[in-house]
Amino acid sequence: MGAGWYYIASGWIRKTRRIGPISESDLLHLIDDGKISPETLLQSSKTKGKWVPMNAVDPAMKRWQESHFNEPET
Repeated sequence: MGAGWYYIASGWIRKTRRIGPISESDLLHLIDDGKISPETLLQSSKTKGKWVPMNAVDPAMKRWQESHFNEPET
């Protein structure tokens, strides 16, 4: 469970930037806080080094649905 995760965030000065590596625990906290949404691109060794939207990562999407159950799914 030690995969280092990266995600793409929107910045004020730069349009987008890569953030990471962060732990899986930190990733789950960011999902709970709504800082990572289903459209956010993620990358780790678990995605074979490819950028994928969070909604393609089943455990992350399950966590999003649990913590945002009152919000419509995107």
